[in-house]
Amino acid sequence: MRFTNDGLTFAVTDTAGGPGPLVVLLHGFPQDRRCWDGVAPALAAAGYRVVAPDQRGYSPAARPTQRSAYTLPQLAGDVLALADAAGARRFHLVGHDLGASVAWHLAGHHPDRLLSLACLSVPHPAAYARALLTGGQAVRSWYVAAFQVPRLAERVLCRGGGAGLRAALVRGGLSAEHADRYAARAADPATIRGPLAWYRAALRARRTGPIDVPTLFAWSDGDRFVSRAAARRCGRYVRGPYRSEVFEGVSHWLPEEVPERVAASLLAHFARFGEDASPSPAGKRGP
Repeated sequence: MRFTNDGLTFAVTDTAGGPGPLVVLLHGFPQDRRCWDGVAPALAAAGYRVVAPDQRGYSPAARPTQRSAYTLPQLAGDVLALADAAGARRFHLVGHDLGASVAWHLAGHHPDRLLSLACLSVPHPAAYARALLTGGQAVRSWYVAAFQVPRLAERVLCRGGGAGLRAALVRGGLSAEHADRYAARAADPATIRGPLAWYRAALRARRTGPIDVPTLFAWSDGDRFVSRAAARRCGRYVRGPYRSEVFEGVSHWLPEEVPERVAASLLAHFARFGEDASPSPAGKRGP
């Protein structure tokens, strides 16, 4: 499947299941739609139609060169265009890493389009920002500042044909197999520039208020990039039904490392908030 938005064309993995609602899966940095390969089949087997796009900056025909083309409203607009192309007015939205940042934004600004929200690893932006000041998150996020320096990140990540990026991913807990595939993107500075633009455009981010959409937040205690303090604060910014889960002994890379557990958590979440389901009471409030 492919869809277009804003003059760009996006590649999508479309896993057809049954007559259930649409599920949209959003990858993060420096992943691609294949990070969901172990998750999507289980969701489809349960009757959902599952779509996972290569997002802006990742799809070969969707790589604008301007930093201003990568703001959260534009990234969220791509997701809404995908749902429209799939014929879904409302859908379940799942995001991992920076894909979660897009998902939080969309839920905050277009709640009428969502049946439910599930964010993996990255908490509500207000929880993340607060932890930068008081919870040790700043130390874990040092690379975000480094990515702002023109050409510096490209030089470091692309050295040795992507060996710099591969080493960083493996240190962060990603398997060698997945690290090899994602690092191939950094063999060419022009190819990694779009993904880096997500970080560089983040300084223009609009504030995301409290979330009213039924929300699942999952965090792993082996995450080297997101602190427990940030994860614990997430529930404070969700007014709708909320549940959090801690994946013990798992790294940041939840979809790749424990796809079966991720799929099981998502299916339980979707079952509570399907098209005809009435929201259940809020679950536990934090890791």
